[in-house]
Amino acid sequence: PTQTELSLCEQQITDEGLITICRGCHRLQSLCVSGCANITDAILHALGQNCPRLRILEVARCSQLTDVGFTTLARNCHELEKMDLEECVQITDGTLIQLSIYCPRLQVLSLSHCELITDDGIRHLGSGPCAHDRLEVIELDNCPLITDASLEHLKSCHSLDRIELYDCQQITRAGIKRLRTHLPNIKVHAYFAPVTPPPSVGGSRQRFCRCCVLL
Repeated sequence: PTQTELSLCEQQITDEGLITICRGCHRLQSLCVSGCANITDAILHALGQNCPRLRILEVARCSQLTDVGFTTLARNCHELEKMDLEECVQITDGTLIQLSIYCPRLQVLSLSHCELITDDGIRHLGSGPCAHDRLEVIELDNCPLITDASLEHLKSCHSLDRIELYDCQQITRAGIKRLRTHLPNIKVHAYFAPVTPPPSVGGSRQRFCRCCVLL
């Protein structure tokens, strides 16, 4: 049978090698190339042109990928369900706009450390076809431009089960509380530094999920 899942995480793979694979795997459903720092948008174009059934794409820490590549991908791969774009540092709201239009099945989306993402991108996502009953997890750790407005944009995402907001300086407790009035069962993982530094208790403290405490 044709290979439908491929994992090449942390490999020194080149665009050329991966493009060859894409051209031969039209039934590819899952691709993990997280940590493959050499790959460029050429990969996303090859996936868009050859792998319409792609459901899972993990490209964390692939810092050369841009909105241009993700636009081609989104416009051709309408079955995408899970995408890990953590530390794809060049992407902007443009990528989210394309995903919101063309990828109605999106369930899990990680945008942690994508520092150019703003509330406007989340607004598009929250009003797109995936939002209402598909989107389950969105990770926005270390997205400094994200504010409470993004939480407002996500309140109609009835399937949303978990949102990650570590080190989002503009997110407030009040914003999270408002989100909970719409989505009472959501798991919110956020960290609010104590106002006064607590006395040091045997070195550095673990960063626990504080959501239960802070609300």
